[in-house]
Amino acid sequence: MDTDKRTRVGDVMSTPVQTISSKATVREAATTMRDHGISALLVPGSATAIVTSTDVLNAVADGHDASELRVADVMTSPVETITSNLMMEEAAAMMTNFGIKHLPVVDADGDVVGMVSSTDITVALS
Repeated sequence: MDTDKRTRVGDVMSTPVQTISSKATVREAATTMRDHGISALLVPGSATAIVTSTDVLNAVADGHDASELRVADVMTSPVETITSNLMMEEAAAMMTNFGIKHLPVVDADGDVVGMVSSTDITVALS
């Protein structure tokens, strides 16, 4: 396959990235994800962090009150990141290797510029 015709992460990543405060409740995170039709939110801070619908589901299944529990209590930090020039196949391999479904996309300065999901990859590669 000619690499010029292969799909890069930057071609399919979602922008802008939806964010939520680490001080927000898990319920607020769930509502934000539902309202935007997404399954992960970036949590801004000193280290790149993410909260996913799986984190929310696990918290509720474990008996926590989503209206009381904070995003900081369930988020993952630090997270793996990728750059927009990476090929989709490489992003898919990273997700498989790390057992994750979302990767924040960063620029040369390490600032998050997008998010790519396993759904994005499936659509792009099919």
